[in-house]
Amino acid sequence: MDQIIHLLANGEEVIDVDEESFLLYAQDIPSNNLGMLDPRAPSVEISINGNEYTIHQSPSLLSSHRTGGTTGAEWITNPSNPLWTTSLLSQTSTVAELGTGISALVALVLAPSVRHYIATDQEYVRKLFRMNLDANASIGVSSSNSKAKGKSKGSKSSKSVSNSTAKRVDNISFTTLDWETDQAASLKECMDSDDVHGQDEEEEGGEDKGFDLLLSCDCIYNEALVAPFVRTCAEICRLRPAYLAGSEEPRPHRKPTVCIIAQQQRSPDVFETWLRETMREFRVWRLSDDVLGEGLKSGSGYLVGRKQKKNHNELEGTRRPPKYNDRVSRKRHKLEARNLTLDTKKKKKKKKKNKEI
Repeated sequence: MDQIIHLLANGEEVIDVDEESFLLYAQDIPSNNLGMLDPRAPSVEISINGNEYTIHQSPSLLSSHRTGGTTGAEWITNPSNPLWTTSLLSQTSTVAELGTGISALVALVLAPSVRHYIATDQEYVRKLFRMNLDANASIGVSSSNSKAKGKSKGSKSSKSVSNSTAKRVDNISFTTLDWETDQAASLKECMDSDDVHGQDEEEEGGEDKGFDLLLSCDCIYNEALVAPFVRTCAEICRLRPAYLAGSEEPRPHRKPTVCIIAQQQRSPDVFETWLRETMREFRVWRLSDDVLGEGLKSGSGYLVGRKQKKNHNELEGTRRPPKYNDRVSRKRHKLEARNLTLDTKKKKKKKKKNKEI
């Protein structure tokens, strides 16, 4: 696929976990206070792409370090983003977001440009997510309103605004998704049947349970959830065929799922755990500074990476013995080897002493 090749040209593939971690964390990292603008305020004003959003929040939720992530909301909708210039994203695309948070910002800015947007998180997020969605539903038409000011006023203009506003809310769905217990294959059950069964599925002759884009913003901060998070990403990406480099795509309408992970730099240990776990299932690329721009480039305190699900041959070729798969296991192996060496020395010493006696 030419689109995938062009997208991969905009970044460097990550090969070594330790080297990547050193390159990222050896530089000064600015502190952004976990991305919170004002954790004590009941609502905050945020500007994205010239639009002003009012985001309602819960201080009690924020105190437990659950932030309404905004990382990458402006970057993902930029027309110069390779996802758009390569046509991997278009008005017919379906997008899924993991750990959407309460703000609904990424959904609000991206949903008007795609066919359907599914936001997922825990059940307690739903109320504030829906509140923010409804409170900002009409903001997307602000630019069209500005253009219409110089023209004659009439009913057609107001009708256009109404339709755009309705679309902005109607093509966004929220559903709960527990990374440890829920099945990713059922995500599209929250969509209307008309949205689920599109033209591409009719041409393919089967139901498409997959997505064009899987997105996650600032979800990697709890080491205990790294493995379930990566496993969920892999399960969602398996709903579409894997990308096979150098081969013709057998099903032109079923493009592989592109997975974009954006996060704030925090603990290097958590990052390494995530990257090591991810590279078992995915090939990972770090996007270049030219693509990311000033706000997300290297040294900004944010990381944006793209990963592609490995095909079966790649998975088999990179599989390693379980005891070497992570840092803890390697340390345990070294400790066991050290203890074995000590035991051997003790036995030799004891044997030597017995001979002397």
